[in-house]
Amino acid sequence: MTKARAPEYGGSVSQLPLDLPTTPRFGREEFLPAASNRAALDMIERWPDWPDRVLMLIGPKGAGKSHLCAIWAARADARAISPDALPTLDELAADAPRAILIDDVDRASDETALFHLLNFVSETGAFLLMGSARAPRAEDVRLPDLLSRLRRAPAVEIGAPDEELVRAVLVKLFADRQLIVEPPALAFAALRLERSLDAARAFVAALDREALAQGRPVTRALAAKVMDEFIRD
Repeated sequence: MTKARAPEYGGSVSQLPLDLPTTPRFGREEFLPAASNRAALDMIERWPDWPDRVLMLIGPKGAGKSHLCAIWAARADARAISPDALPTLDELAADAPRAILIDDVDRASDETALFHLLNFVSETGAFLLMGSARAPRAEDVRLPDLLSRLRRAPAVEIGAPDEELVRAVLVKLFADRQLIVEPPALAFAALRLERSLDAARAFVAALDREALAQGRPVTRALAAKVMDEFIRD
């Protein structure tokens, strides 16, 4: 696999690896449907035709949960709230949001504020989407009333990416960086890479940096070298 590069002018100048960040894009067109995320995507796209005003989206890190949350927030014009800074009832009343997103709700430490927020949603008819790495458990939630409310919320799960989805994500990430990938190298990476979209992004960035540092095309051998170091780290 080779990468398109700008022409060099005169002299021998060594290439420095410029670690130019590529910010993940969380639009609907960037989301890649697969068996592992189909049910969750369908539920997000069904909004506002949900079984309840509150929905919990459950999935492991790196499965695309935050991407789905961002898609819904854009569709619903939702107010995104950090689980580390839940608003008070007065703040909610002043803002009066009609749709609220809390990703990583399982990180929320102020259980009383979360309980009040659920009450606010119930009383005002607002919509609430909560992203979580796992379903609510008694050992994680101290307030019994909060645990009961969280467990009553309809939930949809997104599974860990399978090899097919990881391969599709790699194709897109390589294309974003103008890397042309030969099928054997792509299959090699998809087979050995951790089943995580975050891992795919990190691997492609590492491979691109190594190719630039060495000033050579991206080959299957280079992919194997970077993969060994990536797995070891």
